[in-house]
Amino acid sequence: MSLETASTQPIGPNAFGHLIQSSGPASDAVWLDLYQSDPTALVSQSHQWAQAVTASGNYQRSPQYFHFADGSQAVLPLFTKGVASLRYAWSPPPAWGFGGLLSDEGISPDKLRCVLAHLETLPYVGLKIRPNPLLANIWAEAARPGWATIPRLAHVVDLAGGTEVVRARFRSNAGTNIRRAQKCGVEVEAGNSARLIDEFHSLLELSLLRWARKQHEPAVLARFRGLRRDPRSKFAEMASHLGEAFRLYVARINGRPVAAILVLMHHQAHYTRGAIDEELAGESRATYLLQARAIEDACRLGSTHYHMGETGNSASLAQFKSRFGAVAIPYAEYRYERLPLASLDSFARSTVKRVVGFRDAS
Repeated sequence: MSLETASTQPIGPNAFGHLIQSSGPASDAVWLDLYQSDPTALVSQSHQWAQAVTASGNYQRSPQYFHFADGSQAVLPLFTKGVASLRYAWSPPPAWGFGGLLSDEGISPDKLRCVLAHLETLPYVGLKIRPNPLLANIWAEAARPGWATIPRLAHVVDLAGGTEVVRARFRSNAGTNIRRAQKCGVEVEAGNSARLIDEFHSLLELSLLRWARKQHEPAVLARFRGLRRDPRSKFAEMASHLGEAFRLYVARINGRPVAAILVLMHHQAHYTRGAIDEELAGESRATYLLQARAIEDACRLGSTHYHMGETGNSASLAQFKSRFGAVAIPYAEYRYERLPLASLDSFARSTVKRVVGFRDAS
């Protein structure tokens, strides 16, 4: 059955507190409508993003639709991998941004709790959801027994008030570094062309080697992991399916690319990847000019927030993001498993890290 023609199935009258009237596979039309109407929507929750995901790997789309008793609707972009009863589901897959529900009237903790209960009935060995950090309180209140929480930390810039108001909230050292980049002759080009993808990906490969040195990881292993997660073809698929919502910002000095960032633009913008050639960039502070330009564009395009992504335990990264007015947002990923797959995976990863002497970068 195609997503376009999939029908919903009614749920029994006593199920989930009467809140869910029907559920089932989501049609592309409803998915697109909710994506356009939900003010919290991120590009990584879009149907076009899902097309890029499935074109880039072995994932299958399995979006779930919910029609609530009060007439409101929701869609959970969901992706599966595996065979038969060994399929695992994600919203979204690893290294593919944020997921979670899209809704036409916002989602309450009670409704979300019902959705989680429904997901527990699906024939998957496990599910993992990484929601929009700005909805952290709703997800925390909706938590159900059996769902593990994985603490995360992200930084987000509130774009209320427009460009001038947002720029006024930059810390003084951000302004100093932006002016320094301009004095050093840093020029920024934005777009989604194949040439920009090539330049960005070349810088990303250099960054993989730099991260490997900092983490005491063999360069060959770091490059293999990084390019397996983020091959050039992945970004080409993104650009092809997303169009102008996919924006690369490349900083150049004397015509040579020295740093680049990838930003996804919609109701809420999301800075999702960054890369730099530290030797060429030198003391130019090119990354400050890149972020300032992207934030300015997000304001101009009407985004309400600018997500600066996962920060983890890195004090230096948190400091960098805060200079643009970004606020730390604690949130969590949610995991439900019938088998202890996450524990086994964590054990395997920690064993490899001990063997190679891996150190997390601070």
